[in-house]
Amino acid sequence: MRVLHVCSELFPLLKTGGLADVAGALPPALAKLGCDGRVLVPGFPAFMQGIKDTQLVVELPNKFGASSVRLLQGKISNTEIEAYIIDAPGLFDRLGNPYSDTNNQPYPDNYRRFALLGWVAANLATGLDSTWTPQVVHGHDWHAGLAAAYIKVAEMHTGRKLAGTILTVHNLAYQGLFPAHVFGELELPDYFFNVNGLEFFGQVSFLKAGLYFSDKLTTVSPTYAHEIQGIEQGCGLSGLLGAKSQDLVGILNGVDPAVWNPEIDPIIASKFSSRSMVGKAKCKTALQEYTGLKVQNEFPLFTIVSRLTEQKGLHLVVDGILDIINRGGQIAILGSGETAIENAFEALAIKYPESVAVQLGYDENHAHRLVAGSDVIMVPSRFEPCGLTQLYGMIYGTLPLVHKVGGLADTVTDCSLENLADETATGFVFENFDVAGFNSAARRAFALFARKTEWKKVQKFAMLQDLSWDAAAQKYFDLYQQVIV
Repeated sequence: MRVLHVCSELFPLLKTGGLADVAGALPPALAKLGCDGRVLVPGFPAFMQGIKDTQLVVELPNKFGASSVRLLQGKISNTEIEAYIIDAPGLFDRLGNPYSDTNNQPYPDNYRRFALLGWVAANLATGLDSTWTPQVVHGHDWHAGLAAAYIKVAEMHTGRKLAGTILTVHNLAYQGLFPAHVFGELELPDYFFNVNGLEFFGQVSFLKAGLYFSDKLTTVSPTYAHEIQGIEQGCGLSGLLGAKSQDLVGILNGVDPAVWNPEIDPIIASKFSSRSMVGKAKCKTALQEYTGLKVQNEFPLFTIVSRLTEQKGLHLVVDGILDIINRGGQIAILGSGETAIENAFEALAIKYPESVAVQLGYDENHAHRLVAGSDVIMVPSRFEPCGLTQLYGMIYGTLPLVHKVGGLADTVTDCSLENLADETATGFVFENFDVAGFNSAARRAFALFARKTEWKKVQKFAMLQDLSWDAAAQKYFDLYQQVIV
């Protein structure tokens, strides 16, 4: 089975969020099932530098404002992943992150940049590479949304099915919205700009294109698949998603054990496992020393590795953090985002240097230190499609504190008395999205941490959860078989 993954990020070369982890881990997991998978990515500098042994597949006509377009093929460095890369310097060779300039302003021609990504994906489905034609095109998020639309147009011209199409929504809130006037540049039939197509409240929506034209839809947890069919979390697309509910599947993400595994992690201060947790205590001490926090193990050390935004629920932490500090707890934070939240955490770090440590930005190595060295990892999101951070925490015996929503609800079981008795608890879950709910969960963390024997039992059970990609890969493989050409 030949599957083309269309994405804008891929770990270890380029990462701004969980999408990159999924794109880097899913193809190898599917390969174990006999799936011949390749990825298609834009020619961002990180990809141009990180894909080795590139060879020219074909020179392409000038498209979407790019004066030079070539399709290259190579292999992602330090992996077995085969990749196509669109070499179009005029569109992709830029500073900043993949989507925004150095001032964090979205590139005004993003619609052209990701239209080219979708257009090339569709042309691969029509035989652009004479040696390899995908039977399934699997798009990831809005950046790949137009692939299904261009494939639909090509099928109308050929009169036959070219490839099965699947779109995975990693976060419905990011939709790829552009002014209506750009539609004329996308080279799609005029009637595609309507309610049964790309039109979304007078704008062009790349995500809606993918949702409407794809054969099957997935999102990254069963609960989130249900939530987005409702008005509150449907982001204006609940009607379409409800209409396609029979084609919508929630599949939980997994974790790549080659990257996140305390038994082999080369980054952390001391390796450990569920059989021997001595190394975790050393990681906590090393983290406290690295961040300037007071070295202690009487009270829990909480951590946040996240975008610092209201959507991630971090205003709840800002408002509730003094209760944690006053109880003797500590907090180490890594991330960036809304200025008000960044400033609030930095002010707390200045006022309470032995209790609060903040590092703005993203640092993969420090993320590993935090996950390994902390006792509790906080993901109090307002909504969360799946979440990987809480999964990383469980693998490292760092118990998640989460809001009961989306994938967080699917993966974390609260340390209630009955769950402790049944030995099914893996973390701390609060239902009401407010400071009182958050503080109550934090207090349960303090209470359990004081009972070392029970704490260690919960740690061990969390670490023994099967969070690999194997189960998810099988579900994707089964879905591919339903749409395969």
